[in-house]
Amino acid sequence: MAKTDYAALAPRLLEQVGGEANISSMSHCATRMRFVLKDESKAATESIKELEGVVTVVQAGGQYQVIIGNDVPVLYEELGRITALGQQDEAPQGPGGNFLDRAIALVSALINPLIWTMAGAGLIKATLALAATLHWTGADSTTYTILNAAGDSVFYYLPIVLAISAARRFKANEITSVAIAGALVYPSIVDLASAAHVTFLGIPVIMANYTSSLLPVIVAVWVQGLLEHWLKRVLPGTIRNFTMPMIVLAVMVPLTLLTIGPVMTWLSSSISGGVQWLFVHVPWLGGAVMGAMWQVFVIFGIHWGLVPIMLADLKDPGFSLMMAPLFAAVLAQSAAMLGVMIRTRNAKLRRLAGPAALSGLLAGITEPGIYGVNLPLKRPFVYGCVGGAVGGAVAAVASGATSVFVFPSIIGLSALLGHGNVALVFIGIAVAVVISLTLTLALGFTEPAEPAEAKAQEAPGAAENDTVPAEPTTAACAPAAGTAMPLEKVTDPVFSSGALGNGVGILPSEGRIVAPVAGTVVTAMESGHAYGIKTDDGVEVLIHVGLDTVNLKGEGFSPRVSAGQRVDRGDPLVDVDLAAVREAGYDPTTILVVTNTASLAAVVPVVDGEVTTSTTVIEIDH
Repeated sequence: MAKTDYAALAPRLLEQVGGEANISSMSHCATRMRFVLKDESKAATESIKELEGVVTVVQAGGQYQVIIGNDVPVLYEELGRITALGQQDEAPQGPGGNFLDRAIALVSALINPLIWTMAGAGLIKATLALAATLHWTGADSTTYTILNAAGDSVFYYLPIVLAISAARRFKANEITSVAIAGALVYPSIVDLASAAHVTFLGIPVIMANYTSSLLPVIVAVWVQGLLEHWLKRVLPGTIRNFTMPMIVLAVMVPLTLLTIGPVMTWLSSSISGGVQWLFVHVPWLGGAVMGAMWQVFVIFGIHWGLVPIMLADLKDPGFSLMMAPLFAAVLAQSAAMLGVMIRTRNAKLRRLAGPAALSGLLAGITEPGIYGVNLPLKRPFVYGCVGGAVGGAVAAVASGATSVFVFPSIIGLSALLGHGNVALVFIGIAVAVVISLTLTLALGFTEPAEPAEAKAQEAPGAAENDTVPAEPTTAACAPAAGTAMPLEKVTDPVFSSGALGNGVGILPSEGRIVAPVAGTVVTAMESGHAYGIKTDDGVEVLIHVGLDTVNLKGEGFSPRVSAGQRVDRGDPLVDVDLAAVREAGYDPTTILVVTNTASLAAVVPVVDGEVTTSTTVIEIDH
């Protein structure tokens, strides 16, 4: 597969989400660009999905998420170069969305910057635990001590690391936030956690060990931001620079130890205790739910609400029972991708499923395969959920757990050592993989249609010297009768800018939309508003009926073709109720663009005015 040019993708994506002015904040996770848009209706979702390098688009949790894959940091960096958004990963989301959406967006914004570092550090700890188990090194050796510090520091000092992202989110002074968090893990304060009686100005203090804690510092920094906002208004400018941090530190450190810390510690322990109770008393149910539903949670962003619980478990009691079933969930979905790669006859699908399965199995990154393979095919996704449920239940019954945060993957399996019946946990994970792979291979799935030229190349008995070269496509006719106009006059900037290729706009006078060229229908949107056709000699055209008509969800559209179908020039693609489109408030202007303009010698619009479906509107030179 050709390597994506992210420097070229970045400006096109930026334009199609509505420009920098439409973006409140921008961040990324393992595989997704996460935008908080001021107006999601301005984003050209269907066009974004068609961009090279984009797997798909998901709108969930108050965010506009563009799935890229493992190279998403590269795209994020390119977007940072051409915008002023690079330092706004944790900017406030605004009032949009319900409480759950806002809560998930908050947790996502705070933890996203930490995920890769925690995953890498967790692998160091897991590998070190494996080395100690196999007696490659001793826990009392200096080598172990140094490597353990490398893997454990981000978890031990988690409050300090979180303080940075929380300060950006809540618009507090970052250095002051770090100082507050530093006080919580200050050695003498840590020692007080085991003291019999602690007071502050005569007030009893309920002490706790705040190393590796999550909630106390988040709430403390939120209150800090409110306090600083008030102090900026009341303190004279001549003394504000040094008195504000002095007052904030003097107030927030005791306040956190007296109230915020104990309350948040109790809340965190209560939630964690509830989850622990489920996994101890009804382990098969907890494991089955996590194994079956984890990938569903990821799709909708709900998993961000569970990550803090796992991190709280890693602090107290020191391990997370929720993590073990996730290995079954992730590896089962990856096994389904592997099954698709083995079974499919579609060359394009095989090229996508293979790397996606490898990414999921080795690194635990499943989103490219979920969105590009399993979900579109439907059945493999279900097979993965079934395998994950069975394997997750077995792993939970075996009391499987991890004491470090890792991405569930083959590389991270060593994190499961030392908890519960390890052999049974591994059997459960293996069962999940076998079930998912077997179901995919045995029951199969509906194969996506393959372009006619690919089928011809694979046809039995077809010899290279018998191949008849495809007749060059030199022209494209109007897809509808009406009035043609230059693309620049189309009101949608995605098309008028030429970002999707050269072409024309046509204001149709009748509702019959036809194929402007002969070829294979490679895209047919369910809503009936857009079609992609690839000719035998490789010209790719897009027919987009109306502007923003995807919002009509198929109302007024009667498709005549489906993906994989062969069409000749003039064959009907869709019948459109133009009156209904106009009454709904949408512009019926129909766009015809050659999407691979850059790979052709010339693509020239040649008409402006009244046209019929037999009128040539674009001349093409190879």
